[in-house]
Amino acid sequence: QVQLVESGGGLVQAGGSLRLSCAASGSAFRRYAMGWFRQAPGKEREFVGGISWSGGITSYADSVQGRFTISRDNARNTVYLQMNSLKPADTAVYYCAARGYRMATPEGHEYDYWGQGTQVTVSS
Repeated sequence: QVQLVESGGGLVQAGGSLRLSCAASGSAFRRYAMGWFRQAPGKEREFVGGISWSGGITSYADSVQGRFTISRDNARNTVYLQMNSLKPADTAVYYCAARGYRMATPEGHEYDYWGQGTQVTVSS
C-alpha cells in the first residue's frame, strides 16, 4: 500500500514557476514508477509526465515538453514536478500517481495509487 500526498500548488502569474512535490509512504517507493496528471474543470484528466522507478527515464506530454521537469529522490520518497513558463492553460488540479512497474505510462488506469491532488491556478 502506498499513500501519496501532493503539495506546492497555488496561484501564480503567467510566466511564473511552481514546484509540486508528492510525498509517498512506504519503503517500496523505489519500486514504483510515478506519473503526474492534471484535470481542468470540465475536461478529462490528462497525462503531464512520468518518471521511471530509478529516475533515469522521463516522459512528457507535448503540451509541457521543455517547460516542466520531473525528478525524484528515492531517499526522501518524493517525486517533484518543476513547472516553468506557466500558462493559464496549465490551470488544473494536479495529481501524482504510482504504479508498481519500472516505467511510467500515460494511461491513468494503469496506476495503482493516487494522491488527493493540489490546485494550480495561473492568472493571465
